[in-house]
Amino acid sequence: MKWRKFILENGLYFSWIIAVVAMLGSLYFSEVKGYLPCKLCWYQRILMYPQVLLLGIAAVRKHTWMYAYVLPMTVLGFCISLYHYMMEKTDWFPSNSFSCGMVPCDAEYINWFGFVTIPFLALTGFTLISILQIMLWRYSKR
Repeated sequence: MKWRKFILENGLYFSWIIAVVAMLGSLYFSEVKGYLPCKLCWYQRILMYPQVLLLGIAAVRKHTWMYAYVLPMTVLGFCISLYHYMMEKTDWFPSNSFSCGMVPCDAEYINWFGFVTIPFLALTGFTLISILQIMLWRYSKR
């Protein structure tokens, strides 16, 4: 019961913080470090950036039902990030870097610990927000 109350009171704030960190991280990589984003990175940004505004407003107003708007974007972002990460790290998906424009989608600007790349960071953000939103959905229905 305490866990349910904690998520209902703080889940939107944690989701908002994750979205802000993801947005600031992507802006750091592109504007400070000078890493040009590929098309798949842009799609992930398009799905993450509006969540900063949506989740911020929802957290202040205590709109726990905002999962109805946030969850579809995070699930789609999760799928794009997973595909992007798998394209970088495996041979399961053929590289379509020729269709990504100036920056190939399988280029790894960072590779921390041998597995943490920019798409992995986005995947982590989308996953955490999705989990929190699913929990809010589940707990608000009770």
